[in-house]
Amino acid sequence: MDAGTVLRVLDSVKPAEVWVAGGWGIDARLGRRTREHRDLDLLHRLEEEPAVLAALSRLGYRETLDLRPVRFVLSDGETELDLHPLVFAEDGSAIQQADDEGATFPYPASCFVTGHVGGVEVACVSVAQQVFFHQGYPPTGRDLADMRHLREAFGVRTHF
Repeated sequence: MDAGTVLRVLDSVKPAEVWVAGGWGIDARLGRRTREHRDLDLLHRLEEEPAVLAALSRLGYRETLDLRPVRFVLSDGETELDLHPLVFAEDGSAIQQADDEGATFPYPASCFVTGHVGGVEVACVSVAQQVFFHQGYPPTGRDLADMRHLREAFGVRTHF
């Protein structure tokens, strides 16, 4: 997946709000592409999901995996989008369901920031939120490289 595809997807869902997370989210905070990406992780407002799905359907994306309420995957046959529904509170914070039992992932209001993909400003999640989500599991080589890039660029501590 290239930056042009990311920007095309982001443009297609406007005016719905989405935030780039995962590997592209890290690259957005860094302002440069650091590696190949097999997918695009997007966070979206749960109440805007019908509009987001309709827009992505017009681009040829179809649902290929349903793990709601946590996440679901869309594909156009070449690229995948990993969508994560968020429920927002009045203070701007949000939660994402973590399982079917009521556990949640927290998103503080301060984690919704901007970065750059292909020189274009995009909504994404903060470095602190990226580090938070990269814990509690054995890291892959990509995870190790992603955290190294964040340490080098932002001087943050990471779990691995």
